[in-house]
Amino acid sequence: MPKAKRHPDQLPFAFEEPKAATLPADLAGLEQRICSTVGTILNSDERSRFELAGKVSELLDEDVSKSMLDAYASPAREEHKVPMSRFLALVAVTERGDLLDRLLREIGLAIVTGDEVKTVRLGHLRRVRRKIDDEIRELERTAPTIRGDTSGNASD
Repeated sequence: MPKAKRHPDQLPFAFEEPKAATLPADLAGLEQRICSTVGTILNSDERSRFELAGKVSELLDEDVSKSMLDAYASPAREEHKVPMSRFLALVAVTERGDLLDRLLREIGLAIVTGDEVKTVRLGHLRRVRRKIDDEIRELERTAPTIRGDTSGNASD
């Protein structure tokens, strides 16, 4: 399967560690940012909203209409909050994980996709290996010698 082409509006991956929202009002206005993100997703995709609604409906096996997508994209329509399942389906259909990543960084998370998981696994294994190597060095430094031959025979 050929690698998907980068979306022309795709945000670059941020390498800084995301900081979790912990202070009062850190997530104030999040609903509006989610609506704005839906709008950005819809406006940056070359397909019609009717087609995107069809793809989201197909993926979820439930009816999602163009007018629903329009409502989700409108910060003024506060009674039409986008359900997480529909937001994630829209991200999947449009391959805009970069925009999901931007939102997730607000709560201290980041996403990796496809083969990027191998890079994360490699980093994890290297960290485990360093920890094991440190433990081996500490044990080599502090471990006592185990008793020698107890049969009374002299060894060479």
